[in-house]
Amino acid sequence: MSEIKILIVEDEPLIAADIAQCLTNLDFCVSGIAYNTFDALKELETNLPDAILLDINLHEEKDGIDLAGVINTKYKLPFVYLTSHADRLTLERAIKTIPAGYIVKPFDEKDVLVNLEIALHNHAQQHNAAYPSLSLKAINKHLVKPLSEREFEILNAIYDGKTNQQMAESFYLSVNTIKTHIANIYGKLEVTSRTAAIAKLRNWI
Repeated sequence: MSEIKILIVEDEPLIAADIAQCLTNLDFCVSGIAYNTFDALKELETNLPDAILLDINLHEEKDGIDLAGVINTKYKLPFVYLTSHADRLTLERAIKTIPAGYIVKPFDEKDVLVNLEIALHNHAQQHNAAYPSLSLKAINKHLVKPLSEREFEILNAIYDGKTNQQMAESFYLSVNTIKTHIANIYGKLEVTSRTAAIAKLRNWI
């Protein structure tokens, strides 16, 4: 299972289950499923994901576009709309929230994978631009057990928003080997997610 955590916000349980299965097939981790805005905000407070798949029509007073405004203001996480609504009025409202992607149902796994990979990469690039480059020496001075050169390379890739598959291809390693390295990195940094690892790095550089 990937350590990239995705929150699903979808009011239809059967569709939410299909999305969760799709994410599992793509080697993402489902951090939670929220059926309304209240549940979504609760999930964001207790288990911060790396990205969000967000339905627009939640059959309540506040819809997914309203929730996106809160995400942008308070959490600054990438989100991809996954919705059956593609009318011009909805699109105009959605565009104003600057989503990382927009998928119209019915969806397929390729749509989800491409949108999430682009969302994660662009988010990492945008938010890391204001920070200096990572230095192995600077990081290791904060650690009891130092990172190896390979672990540092993988940590850099995580910092840049690369997925496990992308790292495996870049370093000519298996996905399982990448996962093992990531588990070791998390242990040394004393974190359990990409979001927490990146936050800790930004405090150090």
